[in-house]
Amino acid sequence: MEIQKTIIEGVLVIKPQVFYDPRGYFFEPYNADRYKSAGIEFDFIQDNQSLSQKNALRGLHFQAPPFDQGKLVRVVKGAVIDVVVDIRKHSLTFGHHFKLELSESNFLQLWIPPGFAHGFVTLEDNTIFEYKCTNYYNKMSEGGIRWNDEDIAINWNVSEPIISDKDLELPLLRDFISPF
Repeated sequence: MEIQKTIIEGVLVIKPQVFYDPRGYFFEPYNADRYKSAGIEFDFIQDNQSLSQKNALRGLHFQAPPFDQGKLVRVVKGAVIDVVVDIRKHSLTFGHHFKLELSESNFLQLWIPPGFAHGFVTLEDNTIFEYKCTNYYNKMSEGGIRWNDEDIAINWNVSEPIISDKDLELPLLRDFISPF
């Protein structure tokens, strides 16, 4: 397993070791001991999975304390552009974002600690996105930032994304009061 730091403190790219043979491949998407030795010392208590069609954009979402979540995300099938935005008000990178293509063929995972808004856009039909969470979902603690906020300036590489009504109504970063 390879761990790469990103431009935003705490966000990590993880490349698991994949073993190929004539039958296909094998890998461990999660091994508690290996992740703890890499500095990801959280207990995961909830798994989530979504199926989306091409150009579906989900995000940018977070859970506020005391239900804040760290997430270990990956693509099971298809591909996404995955994006995290630092919403920690005292961080030097507040409002900055990091993006990465995650796909079934590159096996990459992204560790997103609490204090970040997260979203993704699908690049293929029938994309299956999966993530492990360090806390339970709580509807009253959900929040988000608008996907097309000009101050964050994320290039999603999609001209006409499919977005939920709820995500269209999220606040802009400049109108947002961070709970972190």
